[in-house]
Amino acid sequence: MKKTVMYAAAFALTLGLGFTANAMADKGPADITLQATIDAAAKAKPAIFPHAKHQATLTCGECHHGKDAAGKQVAYTEGMKIEKCESCHNKAAGMANAKVTTFKDAAHVNCKGCHTEKKAGPTKCGECHK
Repeated sequence: MKKTVMYAAAFALTLGLGFTANAMADKGPADITLQATIDAAAKAKPAIFPHAKHQATLTCGECHHGKDAAGKQVAYTEGMKIEKCESCHNKAAGMANAKVTTFKDAAHVNCKGCHTEKKAGPTKCGECHK
């Protein structure tokens, strides 16, 4: 009986510490409003992005990345500073990949492409841009 109590207490402590560490980690806001500011059309509507919901099923590197000195995409690594997408995805930056030249293009390729591939989540304009 004492062993069972000891194991249960150790399990509860481990579980509690795991939840505390997870809650303390900086994971960004629960929801993010995505709005193009550079290269934006005059009437572009923002998209509401449920960041926390995506964190539950994706790793950071599936969406986020950096760039090297030559401007080439590099994979995300733990602790990497996450820049605004538009710092690179804008017409002035001269992206080599024409499919992701603007923030809008990059978001549509990444987000809409993932939802289409997984056959889950929004793929129509009004579902994100409310």
